[in-house]
Amino acid sequence: MLEVGTKAPDFTLPDQNGEMHSLKDYRGKKVILYFYPKDNTPGCTKQACGFSERSKQFLEKGAVVLGVSKDSVASHKRFEEKQGLNITLLSDTERKVIEAYDVWKEKKMYGKLSMGVVRTTYLIDEEGWIRMANGKVKAAEDPEHMLGELE
Repeated sequence: MLEVGTKAPDFTLPDQNGEMHSLKDYRGKKVILYFYPKDNTPGCTKQACGFSERSKQFLEKGAVVLGVSKDSVASHKRFEEKQGLNITLLSDTERKVIEAYDVWKEKKMYGKLSMGVVRTTYLIDEEGWIRMANGKVKAAEDPEHMLGELE
């Protein structure tokens, strides 16, 4: 996980509609950048729906929400449509951003070790600096927690 107080690595990734987004596009706004393992899984769905339900509140506080996983643009589009999401989901199939933000880690599930995205959320300020980093994210609680961080 990247340290609070460091410059957030810039990136350019496609969203669920194939449009490109760069971190520098959001200068002047706070960015909630959250990394999640997989579209349409229970925890990831709770987290995405929670952010989507509160999207207006995030905008009122001058923040945008960007979700990142290694799923494809097409997978993100299906996830968006199935869940009625209104947040931006970015596709990092090559894991360049996932690795730049240090969230590709060894995980243990059912006693088996594998590599995967560790659910992590960053708050990036208007100038592109990391102001909060949470590597112990509870999917269902993360959106409300991050809303509180914007106070």
